[in-house]
Amino acid sequence: MTKEHINVCPHDCWDTCSMTVTVDEAGKAVKIRGNKEHPVTKGFLCIKVNNYLERVYHPERILYPMKRIGKKGEGAFEQISWEEAIQQITDAFKETIRQYGPEAVLPYSYAGTMGLINYGSMDRRFFGKMGASRLARTLCASAASAALHSVYGTRLGVDPEDMVHSRLIIAWGTNTIHTNVHQFPIMEEARKNGAVLVVIDPYKHETAEKADIHLQIRPGTDSALALGMMHLLINNDQLDHAYITNYLQGFEELKERVKPYTPAHVADITGLTEQEIIEFTQLYATTKASLIRCGFGPQRHTTGGEIIRTLAVLPALTGAWKELGGGFLLANMDVGINYENLYRPDVYEGNPREINCAQLGSALLQREKPVKALYVYNSNPALVTPDANKVTEGLMREDLFTIVHEQHMTETCRYADIILPATTTLEHVDIHTSYWHLYVQVNEPSIEPLGEAKPNTETFRLLAKAMGYTEDCFRDSDEDLIRQALNSPHPFLKGITYETLKEKKYQKISFEGEHFFPFQQGFLTPSKKIEALAPQMKELGLEPLVNYTPLEQKEENPGQYPLHFLTVKSKHFLNSSFGNVETLKKREKEPVLYMNPQDALSRGIEEGDQVKVYNDRGEIVLPAKISEKVGVGVLITPINLWKKNVNVTTSEALTDLGGGATYYTNFVEAVKLG
Repeated sequence: MTKEHINVCPHDCWDTCSMTVTVDEAGKAVKIRGNKEHPVTKGFLCIKVNNYLERVYHPERILYPMKRIGKKGEGAFEQISWEEAIQQITDAFKETIRQYGPEAVLPYSYAGTMGLINYGSMDRRFFGKMGASRLARTLCASAASAALHSVYGTRLGVDPEDMVHSRLIIAWGTNTIHTNVHQFPIMEEARKNGAVLVVIDPYKHETAEKADIHLQIRPGTDSALALGMMHLLINNDQLDHAYITNYLQGFEELKERVKPYTPAHVADITGLTEQEIIEFTQLYATTKASLIRCGFGPQRHTTGGEIIRTLAVLPALTGAWKELGGGFLLANMDVGINYENLYRPDVYEGNPREINCAQLGSALLQREKPVKALYVYNSNPALVTPDANKVTEGLMREDLFTIVHEQHMTETCRYADIILPATTTLEHVDIHTSYWHLYVQVNEPSIEPLGEAKPNTETFRLLAKAMGYTEDCFRDSDEDLIRQALNSPHPFLKGITYETLKEKKYQKISFEGEHFFPFQQGFLTPSKKIEALAPQMKELGLEPLVNYTPLEQKEENPGQYPLHFLTVKSKHFLNSSFGNVETLKKREKEPVLYMNPQDALSRGIEEGDQVKVYNDRGEIVLPAKISEKVGVGVLITPINLWKKNVNVTTSEALTDLGGGATYYTNFVEAVKLG
C-alpha cells in the first residue's frame, strides 16, 4: 500500500514549494507533485522539480564515501568507509592547523539546500569553533539585502498573496515564468481584476512577451530610470505629500538630485524613448495600488546596491505603501528565525579572516596565508563561482586538500580528495522559510537515505567528535536544532513550534489584521523612515543619497569589449542543479547566444553560426540566435553550466554594497568561428 508524505522543495528559489510525495510498499518514492492544500503551491510544481525523482534516483548518485586515486580533475575515486573518511578529513584538518593555523581551512557553501538547519547550523558551530576562515556568502542577494536594510531597515515587502489586489505590477528585472512560477498566476489574477503588468528588463523573455508593456532598458541603468520617474513625479506634483512628510527622509536633497534626470537625459542613458518614460511614469503616478516586484537581476551589477536603494524609494513618493497590494517586494527574508541559536557564535574561537565566496579563485591562488584545506557543501563552486578558470586553477593544486559533500558527481567533485554522500530533501528532516512568501514549513523524510548518504548536520557532528570538540551544542539533534531556530521572541513566530509544524506541515507567520503591512508601525531604519538619504553610507565610503552611477568595466582592456554579456536563468535548470537530469537536458537542448541583428550584421554573424564570446578572463563558444529579444550591444545566454560554463567570463569584482557577485557587469567581444 502506498503512503503520501509532505516534503518541501529545498532549492534556491522564491517559491519554496510544498510537495506531496507518494512512497510505495518497498519504501521507494514513485510520484511527486505540488501539494494541493498549500495556499501558494496550489498543486503544481515547476518543470525542474516535477522531475526531482530523477535526481534522487539518478544512476550516478553518490551513495558512499570515496577517496581520490588518480590525478585531480580525472574523476578517479574508490569507495571507502565513513570511518576512514572522517579519519582522513580530521587528520588533514589537524595537520593543516598545526602547520598553518586554522585560517588555512576554508568552508565553502551556499544555497544547495535552503533548509535552515542543513543550510547553516552545525557547520557554523564546527568551523567557528575551529577558528577557520569565515566565508562571506554573497553570490546571490547580498547587495539587495544590504540595500533593503539601508532603505527600510529590514528585508521585508508585500505579501505576494496580496498582489491580487495590485492595480499596477512592475516586474523589474525578473522573469517570473521561469524563476518564480507561482508568482505569475497571482499576476494573472490581478490582471483579471484590472491590473496592468509592466516588465522592465533588457531581455524580452517569456514574462515580458506576456506583459501589457515591456520597457527594454539597457543593463545597469535601472536607477537612472527611477530617478527620471522621480523627476517627473516631483515636477508634476504627483506626490503624496503627507506620506513623504511622515515617512521619507531626504526628500529635499532628493528634489535636487533628480533635477538633471529629464526624460531626454534618461532616454539617452537607458535606451528607452522619452514617450515611454513619460507614459510609464504617468501610469505609476495615477495608480495608487502600484507594486514594484523587483528581481535579483538588477543587483548583480557593480552598482547593484545603489540600484536597489533607488528603486525601493519610489513607492514613498506616491504613498503606494498605504494601499493593499501596493509598495515594493524584492524579498521577505526577515521572519524572526533565531539564527544566533543555530550558529552559536559563543563557541567561536579567534578572530579569523573573511573570504568572499565570489573571490574563491583568488583566495585559492594567493601565496600569503594560503588556503590548504577546502570543505565544500551545498555548492558547486567550479561552475557557479565567478572567474571560473581561476577557480579551476586553484582546485587543481596538489597541496590543497579538498572535501566535497555532494549528491551528484559535479565538476567540483572531480577535484576532491574525499567525496562524501549527501542526502536529498526526501531523506532528512529540516524546516524552511521562503524569501518570497510568508509560510514556515517542516520537511520530514519520506524515504530512508540512499546508500550511506548523510545530511550536513550528522556529518558535522561526526567531524566535531573526531576533532575532540566537547561543547554540548555539538550533540544537538536535528530536532533540537529546529526547536532552537523557532525559539524566538519575534512576534512573527508566535504560535509556530516544531510540534505545530509537524501537525500542520506549514504555518503563515503571525501578524495583526487580515493582511500583512510590514511597515504599519513605521520603518526599522535609524530615522524610522524610508531613507532616500542614509547617512550611514558615508561610513562605507558610499554616496548617502540615492543616485545613478554608470557601470564600470572591470576588464583590463575595456575598449576591446563593447558587448554587455548577461547570463540569465534557464527554464529547466537552477544554476548548476538539475544539469544532469536527462529529461530536462533533452528539453533544454543546447545553449544559444541571443544577439541583436545590428550587432550580428556588423560582425558578419548569421543565425546558427558558432560564435566565440571572450574577454581577458576566458571564452566560450555558442551558436548564434539572431533576435530583437535583446537590445543593441547586449548578448544573452540562458545558464546551462554543465554544457557551457559562462562563468569563465565573469569577474570577481564586487557590488558597491554588500560585497555581492557582479555576474551581470560583464563585457565581452564576439567573433564568428570558421
